[in-house]
Amino acid sequence: MTGPARRPVPDPVGPGAESVWDYPRPPRLEPVRERLRVVLGGAVIAETEAGFRVLETSHPPTYYLPPDAIVAGALANPRRGGICEWKGQARLFDVRGGDRVAPGAAWTYPAPTPDFTRIAGYVAFYAGPMDACFVGTERVTPQPGSFYGGWITPGIVGPFKGGPGTMGW
Repeated sequence: MTGPARRPVPDPVGPGAESVWDYPRPPRLEPVRERLRVVLGGAVIAETEAGFRVLETSHPPTYYLPPDAIVAGALANPRRGGICEWKGQARLFDVRGGDRVAPGAAWTYPAPTPDFTRIAGYVAFYAGPMDACFVGTERVTPQPGSFYGGWITPGIVGPFKGGPGTMGW
């Protein structure tokens, strides 16, 4: 039997970088003015300069795009998703772009908790199944694992929750 997971040692933070270990718990919501772009099947399926990001300890930011930034028909097969202790009941979507379909690769909170009402109906995308996701001109790397949907850019340092051995952080 192993003991409780220990908080890892945060990676060094260089000038202009952010450590996920400085993010709050409970999470914070903040507007994003950089261009957010999602590409699937060779097609841009979502793009905005009016998104939000959620910042939570040990997680890279999760980006939420307004529904009017998403190409018509890109989201299909809505269904009940998981429950977030901070945001409430999620709804999952399959994502369609070009000739590709990524099952369960996007989610929204139709009626989030009071602290997150500004993202009601906004949509987040898992970066892994997409061709590419961008924050500004930076191509993102998906958060490790398959459960969380954070986007890692060069200015975000970890270590990040989501990989093997991190569930107890």
